[in-house]
Amino acid sequence: MAIGIVLGVFGLGFFCWLLFTLAVYALAFLAGLSAGLAAFQTGSGLIGALVVGFLVGVTVLVLGQIVLTTVRTPLIRLFIGLIYAVPAAVAGYQLCFALAGIGMPAGGWQQAFAATGAIVVGATAFARMALVIPPSAGRGSVQDTAQPAVDLRPHDQIRV
Repeated sequence: MAIGIVLGVFGLGFFCWLLFTLAVYALAFLAGLSAGLAAFQTGSGLIGALVVGFLVGVTVLVLGQIVLTTVRTPLIRLFIGLIYAVPAAVAGYQLCFALAGIGMPAGGWQQAFAATGAIVVGATAFARMALVIPPSAGRGSVQDTAQPAVDLRPHDQIRV
């Protein structure tokens, strides 16, 4: 019995970690899945649908990260971050609702638990997308702003 409880706690912890880790990819997964299903329905076959879905998903994720790194306007960055956070919040709501259904009867507490999970997962996805740091706002080239790892004094430098 004790082993079952310990394994249950570790399993739940693993699924929560997996949810928070993969929450950023919810929009890219949804776009890739939709494109793959559309390709499959038009007769591309299983391999073609997988390739199309993978390429669309990767493209959506990479384009979102590129836009977040190049745009300096905070309002646009907020909008792009929300575009990625809302599907993650929906996925978090669904997972937390299902987990709450295991431990409590249907009702208000189950909805409250699911809503709290959606907010936390959405905020985590937004924070992970916001971690992409934009480049400096025209303060010179990369060579001008690079700092050496070790600051050498003139007599420490090797002269050839």
